[in-house]
This record gives sequence, structure tokens and C-alpha cells, in this order.
Amino acid sequence: MSYKDFTLEKVRKQLGLAIESNQDLFTEVSQPLPLAQEFTNHLNYSVPLALSINTEKARSEMVIAPMLVQLKRLLNDQISLFSGVEFSVDPAQDLVGFCDFIISLSRQQLYISAPALIIFEAKNENIKGSLGQCLAAMVAARIFNEREGQPLPQIYGAVTTGNQWKFLRLSDQTA
Repeated sequence: MSYKDFTLEKVRKQLGLAIESNQDLFTEVSQPLPLAQEFTNHLNYSVPLALSINTEKARSEMVIAPMLVQLKRLLNDQISLFSGVEFSVDPAQDLVGFCDFIISLSRQQLYISAPALIIFEAKNENIKGSLGQCLAAMVAARIFNEREGQPLPQIYGAVTTGNQWKFLRLSDQTA
């Protein structure tokens, strides 16, 4: 089994997570970061194109990856960004497999280093069906950070189609 085999029910039973929905994860955001006009122009062109192609690959390459690169730029390269990398953390708990995107609070870009902050999963049309996969990878990120001596109180994740986003937060045993 791997991350992609996890459902919400498997996450709840196998990993012991309590699942809460309809939480506002952005109450503390006071002001959005300004986007460069060049980037806004890119999205205005690329989003409709990716949605008309209607594949996970198109959405990932044309919308999600550019957004995450822009985030890295806005944060002055204080984070590292990984795409399509293996993140096998705990085979005994089936926390193995590949993640579409991982953000780490590290400047180095050679390998994933702790602390891993955010897991992104790019999905074609099934956000709800992919939440378990993302949550399992978030549990793996928490274990990874703890093993590396850099635990975090919260891990974040997102499942996205490129135009719809579902953001997740893992705190203790509650998602």
C-alpha cells in the first residue's frame, strides 16, 4: 500500500486521525501577498488552457507548479520546492510513495530536509477522493520532521484540481 491507497476512512482507522471539516484555516491571514502582473497574466492564460486540456498533468504543469514557484519567489527562496519525489517515511504504516509537491522550510534544493511543511496533491477531478492520500503524506511529514529533530505543531496540505483547492491542517491527531 502507498499514499495513493489511503481513503479518509483508512486514515481515520489506520492512522487514528479525527477528521473535522469546514474549518477556516486562514483566519490569521491579515493581507494577501501581492502578485506580479506578469504572473497574473500567466495565470489568466494558463488556467483556461489547462482546464480545457483537462488532464492532471496539464493542471500540474500549467497552474500548480507555477503557483508554487511564485510562492518560493515571494518568500525570497527561504523554502525548497520538490515535485514528483519519493517520500517513503514509514513502510510499517504504509507511509510510502510519491508526492506531487512538497515544500520544506529549507533553502537547499538537493534533497528533502526537515522541516517538511506542506504537501500538495494535484488531482484531475476528485478532490474528496484524494484527501486521504494527502493526509497520509502529511502524517508522514510529521514523522519525518520528528525523526530529523525538527517537529512542527502543524503540517499543512492541499488537494487541488488547479482551479479548486481544498486546504488541510494536521495538528496532533486532528485533521
